[in-house]
Amino acid sequence: MSNNTILIVEDEEAIRIGLVDVFVYRGYKVEFAEDGAVGLEMALSGKFDLILLDVMLPSIDGFTICQKIREQDKEQPIIMLTAKTADEDIINGLTLGADDYVAKPFSITQLLLRVKAVLRRSGLAEAKTSQIRLHQNRIVDLLNLCVQVDNNSVPFTRKEIQVIEYLNQHKDRPVNREELLSHIWGYDPEMEIETRTIDIHIARIRRKIEVDHKAPQFLVTIRGAGYKLITSDE
Repeated sequence: MSNNTILIVEDEEAIRIGLVDVFVYRGYKVEFAEDGAVGLEMALSGKFDLILLDVMLPSIDGFTICQKIREQDKEQPIIMLTAKTADEDIINGLTLGADDYVAKPFSITQLLLRVKAVLRRSGLAEAKTSQIRLHQNRIVDLLNLCVQVDNNSVPFTRKEIQVIEYLNQHKDRPVNREELLSHIWGYDPEMEIETRTIDIHIARIRRKIEVDHKAPQFLVTIRGAGYKLITSDE
């Protein structure tokens, strides 16, 4: 049984009732909203361990709600419920700081696994270092969630910073997708979950730190082995 409290913001009645029933049955405390404005007000109360947030909502859409939450709280676990699997919808949600996404129609088993994973890994781990110097004019600021590029500050999401920090901690070797999913997203290696989260995050990080994201110098792919972070001290 779980003591976690979940907020479900979903306007489709059948889906909302079904989700509430599923999570209550499994011991979660559940509150819900069917309107975006009401959901936003509840979300900003800060009393939820996780928020399940639909994209298409009346009055205020899920993307805007996610953005407003992140402006106030960078740690709040959020999973977006998207009606489409289009890259632009998924990328938009992850860009705004969602921890993960689930595309409709979704498997309840898959959703429960993702919820458990996000809850297990919620909260930004204390950084062992405050900065990562990729180059003399590219410095990742782990504490302020940004990278300084030629005196300009480019913001990162919490998950992007976690990926960079983990790669930095293990920069002596390549890190594969499964390891990142396990240590950053909390997915059990036994889980059979299909997700493009890693690919999307790596692509976004490269666009922020690389001179040319199509020919990466700092976050490189080691064919057949995984990803490796190259810093200025190597």
